[in-house]
Amino acid sequence: VQLVESGGDLVKPGGSLRLSCVASGFRLDSRTIAWFRQAPGKEREGVSCLNSGYGSTRHADSVLGRFTITRFSAEKTVYLQMSKLKPDDTAVYYCAVYPGGKTCDDSFPRRDLVEEWGQGTRVTVAW
Repeated sequence: VQLVESGGDLVKPGGSLRLSCVASGFRLDSRTIAWFRQAPGKEREGVSCLNSGYGSTRHADSVLGRFTITRFSAEKTVYLQMSKLKPDDTAVYYCAVYPGGKTCDDSFPRRDLVEEWGQGTRVTVAW
């Protein structure tokens, strides 16, 4: 199991950005995938989660209505579309996969249940 994130960048407040997470070693729609973030001096927190199978989602209250998590199985990629970005969104964003059978409802945003993490991609929201 391997996850590789990309897409982090410097973006102005109010702007948009799309992060990508390429997965290998498992079938993408068979596992629950989540995005977490860690701002300087803060704990890593769950941002968005995508269930295996039909792909229902959950989001942290802080990003609800601004972030969308989707997957494109043919490209083995999970995306995090971020819009209306704020300086508080500045963080390193991590892709994570939960073990088979786990769902967003029973696992997200618990970090201790994550099976594998990506290396992270940095997002900075500033003028």
